[in-house]
Amino acid sequence: MDLAYIPSPSRGVLYLGSIPLRGYAFCIIIGVFVAVLIGNRRWIARGGRAGTVADIAVWAVPFGLVGGRLYHVITDYELYFTEGKDWVNAFKIWEGGLGIWGAIAFGALGAWIGCRRRGIPLPAWADTVAPGIAFAQAIGRWGNWFNQELYGKPTDLPWAVKITNDSGGRIPGTYHPTFLYEFLWCVGVGLLVIWADRRFRLGHGRAFALYVAAYCAGRGWIEYMRVDTAHHIFGVRLNVWTAIIVFIAAVTYFVLSARLRPGREVIVDKGGDDTETPEPLDAGDTKDTKDGKAAKGAEDTGDTGAEASDKAGDKADEPGDAAREDAESAGPAPSLKKS
Repeated sequence: MDLAYIPSPSRGVLYLGSIPLRGYAFCIIIGVFVAVLIGNRRWIARGGRAGTVADIAVWAVPFGLVGGRLYHVITDYELYFTEGKDWVNAFKIWEGGLGIWGAIAFGALGAWIGCRRRGIPLPAWADTVAPGIAFAQAIGRWGNWFNQELYGKPTDLPWAVKITNDSGGRIPGTYHPTFLYEFLWCVGVGLLVIWADRRFRLGHGRAFALYVAAYCAGRGWIEYMRVDTAHHIFGVRLNVWTAIIVFIAAVTYFVLSARLRPGREVIVDKGGDDTETPEPLDAGDTKDTKDGKAAKGAEDTGDTGAEASDKAGDKADEPGDAAREDAESAGPAPSLKKS
């Protein structure tokens, strides 16, 4: 008899009339919102413009969703393209199945396009949104709970999740809640990146590399606990190998970046083509700019160059006129004789 366990929801979808409201989709949407919100605050703190993170996310999120689904379908093709399977189900993203590896790779491509359009450095943007991505993953994992999927090995621990759905080869029972483990791990990763970024002022993509390495370290052992169908290489699940390879790549990038490009880059957020460029500071004015300002000052006073010259001449003549008038009033000067 199970004394305690985490119950699974009786259904993963509710209907508002004929409109389905799916828990999996809501978790993804909330995760994206949180990632953009946190990223926007961090971007502004680094001197960027409000709204830049959201503008680039418009590119990154759709690319990420496509990449995540592609990775899942390719690595689990037998679920959609083998005998007796309907390939149309490969497009039913709301039923679950997003590979984080493909989501990050394709999302980075979309972010690169958005950053180029805005004229800002991709590594700086990636460093800014890294903690938010970790928190978004944490929230998104609750979508697996709604779908009763991606659980671990059987257990009678008090925090086991109880699976009641018997479709798709599931066997009702209590299992390790790997969705909960990954939720807690991703929250920890997000907090780690925030702390490290404040403590060491990470730049040039190192905060993002830290997020990737830390996530892979946790994903490796969590993936090892899962019992869902997966491809194996040398007896090890494919995603475990992927986590190991990506972890090594992230650590290598972190070390090399710290040696070759220490410190943090200065962000130049141009704000897009429709943003007004601020006037240059007086200290940086060129000779032409200063001459232009001088001419503008003359126009503001209503004087042309000739009028200004005449006025200057008149002022110069005024002392001479006064001297002549004083001499005439004094009379002729006395003559000097030889003695």
